[in-house]
Amino acid sequence: MSHPFLLLLHLFLLAACIATAHEESGEWHCDPDDEARIGAQFRPGIVTLDGHADDWADVDDGFDFPLRPALDPDEDNEYKPGKMTLKALHDGADVYFMLQVNGDYLYSKGGNIKEGSIRDIMKYSMALRDKHKCPSLALMFQVGENATYHNMGGCKESPDTCNSTNCRGHEVDIMHFSIGNSIPGRLYGGDSVNGVGQDERIGLVDMYSWNPHCRNIDGNGPSGNDSTAVNNWKGAWWHSSFSTHSGKMHQSSAEVWILKVVIFLKTSFIVRWFIEDDSPYGSAGQKGTYYFEFSRPLRTMDRFQQDAQFSIGQSSRFSAAFWYPADGKPWHGSGHYTVSCDWVPMDVIPAYSTQLKGASGSSWDAAGGFAFVLSIVAFCISIFVGYMVSKNKSVPFTPIDHL
Repeated sequence: MSHPFLLLLHLFLLAACIATAHEESGEWHCDPDDEARIGAQFRPGIVTLDGHADDWADVDDGFDFPLRPALDPDEDNEYKPGKMTLKALHDGADVYFMLQVNGDYLYSKGGNIKEGSIRDIMKYSMALRDKHKCPSLALMFQVGENATYHNMGGCKESPDTCNSTNCRGHEVDIMHFSIGNSIPGRLYGGDSVNGVGQDERIGLVDMYSWNPHCRNIDGNGPSGNDSTAVNNWKGAWWHSSFSTHSGKMHQSSAEVWILKVVIFLKTSFIVRWFIEDDSPYGSAGQKGTYYFEFSRPLRTMDRFQQDAQFSIGQSSRFSAAFWYPADGKPWHGSGHYTVSCDWVPMDVIPAYSTQLKGASGSSWDAAGGFAFVLSIVAFCISIFVGYMVSKNKSVPFTPIDHL
């Protein structure tokens, strides 16, 4: 079996999962949180894309989203381990996202796309299924002005009739990341070689959609393929239970002592990164938190309305989804959680607004501190004056008639 066929099989299975995930049946009602909103501040040079949240500690304008089933967003069915924290920032060229969500560590290595024969198809399909035993995550952005959160764009056309003409205005941009055959702390994505939005090494996929049945990898579509398509997304992940910090070195007590000596002697130190042979990288069932970091350019060279385009000083609309295997079973398409039952606004904040906010905050703190000190001084003076007045004897009253 040829390599292109296995690639198509992989894309078909992934698309089928995502389609099932977003296909809605029946009427239901949900009121989104009006306060749910994030701001991407201008904060250049503070984030390393390695799957860690340490360098996001001072980034504000994030939001803690409750995770509820996409097809039944009832509070009673919320994701039990906790909320998803989502933050964003930009450096004037790229936009960065950090998502963190609690969850016991689960990892099962999936399969890679490679040459094979017809008898390998079932084996390969099972390998892809193993990837569903790991958490997975997606970001979806409104592209077309008529694109709805519900039904992934909301175009009414069928799979046989949907195209860029009759579904124009219903485009949504989707980034889907499966960690099943990725190494923690390593960077994935950014594939500009194969002419589609698929990173062949891992399930980091750049897609677009008009509805759950009409979605395609960037560069593919009903009218043919575009060889200039690029997967502009880059991503990394981590779990807090790992004994290795920052994806760099194992730190036992002896190694920490050695590291201190090395730093004192100002000599070099060889750090150890996770490699594929370290899989599964940690013990299954360990309590902790998953961290995901992503980036992509604010603007892309997309010519077919397949990518969301971000502008500084303007707002965009997005959503996020999270898949987690329950009870040792692989997750299925319709079993994902979402951060809201409608689009969530994201503001790309200009540099001067961020600086003004910081400056105004600093000046307000200084003014508040000065006013507080002044009020304390005034209070002390009033007490002293009152004490001095009460201490002096009152002057006796002398009637004027005796003068």
